[in-house]
Amino acid sequence: MRMGEGVEWGLHCCVTLGWLHDRTPVSIRRLAALFDLPQEYLKKRLQRLARAGILASAPGAAGGWSLARPPERITVMEVVAAMEDGLEPFRCTEIRQRGVNGQEAGGEFDRPCGIVSVMRGAELAWRRELAAHTIADLMARSPAGAERARRSYPRTTA
Repeated sequence: MRMGEGVEWGLHCCVTLGWLHDRTPVSIRRLAALFDLPQEYLKKRLQRLARAGILASAPGAAGGWSLARPPERITVMEVVAAMEDGLEPFRCTEIRQRGVNGQEAGGEFDRPCGIVSVMRGAELAWRRELAAHTIADLMARSPAGAERARRSYPRTTA
């Protein structure tokens, strides 16, 4: 499974907004400049996080983005799900019921196959792992100078 790069950007923006909680809201211009991303593209991604209740936005010249909840109350799984529109890593299409084998099986395929059971178990473990970590955890695990670099970046950009 491959997640879109928007997940990475969303997580980095959440971590950054956690560090800048005393300076929020943070303008889209500043966030885009921090990550060298196009403003409109980033704005569309952050809107997903706002719809999910992870970010809040304030309109106007002094407006921008902030975390909607404390970083300890936002899980990595929530960000991933918001950025990936719910994310269903494996979708069973019952390929085993196609072709000659499927036509001759009778009622043999009434139960889910072993493949879907294993894939669902792996997905559940993956979701549990991501749900066990918060934005605050990511903030704490970041390199020593990362917060200082984000905080020292100019409040406004030209």
